[in-house]
Amino acid sequence: MADEKSWVPQSVDVSVPSAARLYDYMLGGAHNFAVDRLAGDRMEAVMPHARSAARVNRAFLGRAVRFMVDQGIRQFLDIGSGIPTVANVHEVAQEAAPECRVVYVDRDPVAVAHSELILAGNDRVRVLQADLRDPDSILNSPEARLLDFDQPIGVLMLLMLHWVPTEFDPWGLLKHYREALPSGSYLAITHFADDHDYEPVKIAAANINKAGGDQAVERSRDEIAAFFGDFELVEPGLVKFAEWRPSGPGDMSTDPAINRLAYAGVARKP
Repeated sequence: MADEKSWVPQSVDVSVPSAARLYDYMLGGAHNFAVDRLAGDRMEAVMPHARSAARVNRAFLGRAVRFMVDQGIRQFLDIGSGIPTVANVHEVAQEAAPECRVVYVDRDPVAVAHSELILAGNDRVRVLQADLRDPDSILNSPEARLLDFDQPIGVLMLLMLHWVPTEFDPWGLLKHYREALPSGSYLAITHFADDHDYEPVKIAAANINKAGGDQAVERSRDEIAAFFGDFELVEPGLVKFAEWRPSGPGDMSTDPAINRLAYAGVARKP
């Protein structure tokens, strides 16, 4: 694990598990503590392939970002970014094109605090604490000025929208974001599907919803497709996340049920 003295923000309570650090642990990252690893091990006891699901989603992120860079995208907005470690957007994009600029957005103060410290010194990256459900607080923020909204932008919302209940009209929210983007921009989404057959995830989601707070909403393929509006899906369209342009076995889980957990797509604004 990384030297805690060099990266742990003083404002962070390291005795309480963090969802962002838990995800980092599941990805094999170093920005987590014993309390996060304990929470992750308990999760795996209920969902034996949780680590594999996290890896498949992160692999999609890498493929989507590299695709966008190949299309000429040089600026990215990642909403619901968590802690930007383990081959996250800025690492993938700037490896391919060092001039790429990235704005990370997360509403979790723990994720934002860690991110700001980790990314200190990278003048092509900004971190913003804001909520997906308040588009103006993101699009009109000082941090977003790093991006030129007259030029195409790559937007990522990965495993985020299933946390937005239907009563918040996530389709209306996405329309707001789409309308703010210039022609030639791209939107990448992953979202838990309602047609998978991995029972531990259904049980975990039900337990989360019973506990109150954030509610997990699995949605149909048609409902997820509607998030893209009139954007044009690139090949192979909206498919299960392991099926979107895999480059090899490492992009998939050995458990077929994990590969079917979520839908993924990338679409271009005409």
